[in-house]
Amino acid sequence: MEWQAESPELWAFLESLHPGEILSGTVAAIKQFGVFVDLDDGPDHPTLPGVGFISIPELSWRRINSPTDVIEVGQGVSCEFLQFDTYNAEARLSLRALQPDPFQAFADRTVVGQALRGTVVRVLSFGGFVDIGDGIVGLVPFKEVHGRPAAGRPEAFQPGDEISVVVTNVEPLHRRVFLSRPEEM
Repeated sequence: MEWQAESPELWAFLESLHPGEILSGTVAAIKQFGVFVDLDDGPDHPTLPGVGFISIPELSWRRINSPTDVIEVGQGVSCEFLQFDTYNAEARLSLRALQPDPFQAFADRTVVGQALRGTVVRVLSFGGFVDIGDGIVGLVPFKEVHGRPAAGRPEAFQPGDEISVVVTNVEPLHRRVFLSRPEEM
């Protein structure tokens, strides 16, 4: 469909938006792949439930199981405009861009060697993943990972166990935290 010719008002509205601009609207529909937003200052979309769209990763900094974990139909929202999706003639939006990043806050207040408590959430062949709060999950490697020595034993980890860990590295750029068990330091 040629949106520019089919809906010139919609096209003109979307072209007028600038990345970083804050838009408000109401959640019109929630799908498994994202959320449609009816923008307050925007025209109706001829085929979609709303002219704004938030993809699942842009809903929250935290890992979510479903969009309804953070949002519901009829809810008013303020979002940051990311880009004009010319294929679907919609405004790509971010809800999380207007929220503080819990990983950055963690990185700012955490130092290597700091002891923490956490809950084992997953155990794989190469390491155990430990939730250390605020949705931050760190890795206790069982084998060398990214040049780091092994820092745990698989038999010492069961999902749901509360354990003590020590921060061995924080990589804000890659959003990774490496951990060790205190007795293995």
